[in-house]
Amino acid sequence: MDETMVLAEVSGSIATVGYGLAAIGPAIGVGIVVGKTIEGVARQPELAGRLQVLMWIGIAFTEALAFIGIATAFIFGF
Repeated sequence: MDETMVLAEVSGSIATVGYGLAAIGPAIGVGIVVGKTIEGVARQPELAGRLQVLMWIGIAFTEALAFIGIATAFIFGF
C-alpha cells in the first residue's frame, strides 16, 4: 500500500468520528435541560405545565445542533 491510499482511508473515517463527537454535545444538553426541568418542577409543582413547554423548546434547540452536525458530516465527506 502506498501512502496516498492510507491517507484517503483515514480521511474517510474522520467524518464519521466527527459526527460522533458532534452528537455528544446535544446529548449532554438534553440531559441538562431535562434534569433542570425536573428540579424546577420539584421546587414549584404549580409551574409544571409552563416548565414542560420551555423544556420542549430547549430540547428542540439543542437537537438542532445534532442536525447541523449530521449535515456537516454529509457535506464534508461521509
